[in-house]
Amino acid sequence: MKRFNEKLSLGKLKHKYLANLLSNIEIHDSRVIQGSKIGEDAAVIDIPGENFIVIKTDPVTFVTEEIGYYAVIVNINDLVCTGAKPKWFQSTILLPGNLTTREMIEDIFRSIHDTCKSMGITVVGGHTEITPGLDRPIVIGSLVGEVEKNKLVLTSGVEPGDALILTKGIFIEGTSIIGREKENELVQKGFNQVFIEKCKNYLYNPGISVFKEALLANEHFKIKAMHDPTEGGIYTAIAEMTIASNTGVEIEEGKVFILPEAKILSETFNLNPYNTISSGSLLIAIDNEYYLELLDLLINNKIKAEKIGEFVSKKNGLKIKEKDGKLKPLNYSETDEITKIL
Repeated sequence: MKRFNEKLSLGKLKHKYLANLLSNIEIHDSRVIQGSKIGEDAAVIDIPGENFIVIKTDPVTFVTEEIGYYAVIVNINDLVCTGAKPKWFQSTILLPGNLTTREMIEDIFRSIHDTCKSMGITVVGGHTEITPGLDRPIVIGSLVGEVEKNKLVLTSGVEPGDALILTKGIFIEGTSIIGREKENELVQKGFNQVFIEKCKNYLYNPGISVFKEALLANEHFKIKAMHDPTEGGIYTAIAEMTIASNTGVEIEEGKVFILPEAKILSETFNLNPYNTISSGSLLIAIDNEYYLELLDLLINNKIKAEKIGEFVSKKNGLKIKEKDGKLKPLNYSETDEITKIL
């Protein structure tokens, strides 16, 4: 009885607990190619013809500004990590009582519509209500897409010896969130408006979308896996890749690029950048033989990319190689660092 009274921390459920919950879900339909599994962020359904249907749902809970844009992009990111092209979007919009205005509602609707239209996605429905007990809006997106059956990418496809590539750098979404949600505090701490605006603009530059790089990589190479680091940051995302594929990993810490403003904010707010929400980064696993060609492709398309490590046998565990060559455990937390300040 005691375990039901235990208070759980903010953010993602612990992997062990979630795995136990998922183990009780039975798949009764043989057309389900991929169902619920840690590290697999979208469902895959077989239909007649050359394509699979891919389905994704994800909420946005940390932000208020540009929440419609966030809601579309975070769902796109997980869907394109399967190699799928996004097609149809729905949303459930929950609005706070006593705080909601027509302007707020119209801004969210406009942002969702404009973002979807710019990426060739059709808005096909949803639900909107003013909900008691909220202090900010919450948008839950649901996205459906298609992928050619021979181009499907699953996180479970990783094998020992595969190279792990990181695009752009880390703490991208976290930087934008802090810039937008903690602007007054940043001013009080002495940051000027130029710095704050640059942090806010991380939403678009380098950007929280991985649409371009995910589809580009999958178009030209046989990709083993792709994963989008969201809550829990890059280290949690890497751990999820190893869980899905039953492997271990060795990361070169010095190769993981922390963007300049992100580094400053992590130090200012005492946040571990490796465990802070990082939509906009993309983790790509590819056969080690082809990683240099993939890096060339990404860099030639103006996407910063670096090999940060390799997958190893599960028995070797999750390790980080420090600059002096010593190995230490890769520690991660499902609870995102940003929850300390929001």
